[in-house]
Amino acid sequence: MSEILSLTPTHFPDYELIDSGHFMKLERFGKYITIRPEPQAVWDPEQNMSQWEAKAHVRFISKSSSSGDWKKLKDIPDQWQVEYQLKGKAAGSETIRFRLGLTSFKHVGIFPEQAVNWEYISESISALKVEKPKFLNLFAYTGGASLAARASGAETTHLDSIKQVVNWANENMQLSRLDNIRWVIEDALKFVKREVKRGNKYHGIILDPPAFGHGPTGEKWKLEDNINEMMKLVLEMLDPNEHFLILNAYSLGFSSMILENLVRSSGRSQNPEIGELYLQDKYQKKLPLGAFARYRTGLAK
Repeated sequence: MSEILSLTPTHFPDYELIDSGHFMKLERFGKYITIRPEPQAVWDPEQNMSQWEAKAHVRFISKSSSSGDWKKLKDIPDQWQVEYQLKGKAAGSETIRFRLGLTSFKHVGIFPEQAVNWEYISESISALKVEKPKFLNLFAYTGGASLAARASGAETTHLDSIKQVVNWANENMQLSRLDNIRWVIEDALKFVKREVKRGNKYHGIILDPPAFGHGPTGEKWKLEDNINEMMKLVLEMLDPNEHFLILNAYSLGFSSMILENLVRSSGRSQNPEIGELYLQDKYQKKLPLGAFARYRTGLAK
């Protein structure tokens, strides 16, 4: 069995997990500090809520399991920007930028732990020996992985089922001074089936599927019901000679060993890297934020 890794971003000046606990997290995005729910933070925080609110600019107040309102505690704009510098990229293409905003779903437009995957994408594309590598980002949200791939020189396809989210990713592309990302608003499973029929191949694919979701015309996605079929199709789309794959999943109770089994089913990778992504607060508490499995074939290590 593969060694189980624990990975966290090591250089992200525009982000900080300050404290966590009591099913909440205190975070800094750029110069603004937020308080948001976090179902995995079951422990006690180091500081109490009064101390958190004295620091924070805004707090999310849940109205249901999936929505709520923001309570502003200090002056904060509804939208602002942060940036992330990819390690080792050429000048002029290394910095990717994100427009953040206060959404009714508690998200602000970025998942900072995914910086680990952005680096893996950038490294893998740089190691490819093809002139025009092709990269596919499934369940792509606001496009961190798409930006990393495009900044690294790949022809990039970005797919999400929600038009507003794809528009947001397009804003991030422009902020990052990038261009020519292919935008697709479609149900991921339908798209992948069509690509397999057409014989289209990619050198790199990342998929970060939700536990539950819906396509643009009402298609239903449930992770445990659909991920096996999805992975079989995704593995067919990989270039047979040079490719890399990242499967990421944030779903309570979904083990990295499940992802390992799905990735191994291709027969191409006998030793995928598997593990958890996490963020560590100032008090050394580690907040787990998803399992992953990934591998590279035919690429320089």
